[in-house]
Amino acid sequence: MMNAFNPYPKNLHPMTIGLNEINRAYQTIRSSVDPTPLVPSRSLSLRMGIPVYLKLENLQTTGSFKIRGAFNRIALLTAAERRRGVVAASAGNHAQGVALAARTHDIPSTIVMPEGASIAKQEATRSYGARVVIHGKDFDAAMRMAREIERTSGRILIHAFDDEAVIAGQGTIALEILKARPEIRTLLVPVGGGGLASGIAIAAKAINPRIRVVGVTAPARPTLADGIAVKSPGRITRPILKRYLDRMIPAAEDEIAEAILLLMEQNRIIAEGAGAAPVAALLNHGRRLLGPVCLVISGGNIDVTLIERIIERGLVRTGRLQRLSVVLPDRPGALAGLTAVIGGLGANILHIVHDRLSPGLPITRSRIDLALETRGPDHNHRIITRLKRTGYPLL
Repeated sequence: MMNAFNPYPKNLHPMTIGLNEINRAYQTIRSSVDPTPLVPSRSLSLRMGIPVYLKLENLQTTGSFKIRGAFNRIALLTAAERRRGVVAASAGNHAQGVALAARTHDIPSTIVMPEGASIAKQEATRSYGARVVIHGKDFDAAMRMAREIERTSGRILIHAFDDEAVIAGQGTIALEILKARPEIRTLLVPVGGGGLASGIAIAAKAINPRIRVVGVTAPARPTLADGIAVKSPGRITRPILKRYLDRMIPAAEDEIAEAILLLMEQNRIIAEGAGAAPVAALLNHGRRLLGPVCLVISGGNIDVTLIERIIERGLVRTGRLQRLSVVLPDRPGALAGLTAVIGGLGANILHIVHDRLSPGLPITRSRIDLALETRGPDHNHRIITRLKRTGYPLL
């Protein structure tokens, strides 16, 4: 018989999670979790030739969707369980969601984070009142430690994705999307452990059985998309994904970097790697998707120390950062002549390295390594052509 306080008993089969449970979760969390904007992207719509909308979970409190599932799960704890406290494993977003939900309910929390978790996410988690334990190289190692803490301390484990109440909480995103835009025909959702995609797919398919739900993965590890850098879905989420997802699309590192840059430049949106993964999938593999399309921008907790490198990689990917190596006579005025040609073509020199010591370089020659900011591939071609015609040999 279903427990009146906890509508998600542990022996509940995952396939019985349905729209009723997700609607109940929405009522549970609505006083603590604000709906997020669903906005059109003019730049992506023009580029793809179909209406494209962005569900901005990066604007959530704590900066990601994870707060939804965490609040729903913790709200269902019994009084005895609350006194025992909670423990979770996370690279950052679930950590912050659990920490804030626990603080709101006056429950002690311990969060195990892998060694690679960003300092910003560690500090944000501590700021919500959690005790942070750093352990292991990845999420799976952190999870093993969290289970050990659960076993030895009696704390309640709040799993990041493999939990019925967490899945139902994440599914509330689909309720908001389809209430605002019932005409949406395709949802692109990042997939790591599968809690987000499971909840969204269950709700979306219940509301509109003809809607297509497409998962996006980041196969590379380590990856910019650390939020979905989980080795595999969980025991509960795996069969849900198999049943409800229409297809899976990979997003490569350079594609994700390009997507982060595009969101910043053209949409004024800051997204972390996992949050930008649906944009990467749309740009590189989305030509046959049925529109209107909604991309779930799952989070915005990007490590600021990575932004410069991400922007640089995105500029390389789009052809707006060109690297060249030129051999010059080692005499006064040679370098000035080279830079004058480049400047005359409208390129901006970002970095320049003057090297006289490379092996095999004649003593009368210098190697010049340049990083140029350009307008794109056509501009790059004109620069290279002009340099060659002007007598500057490229390496």
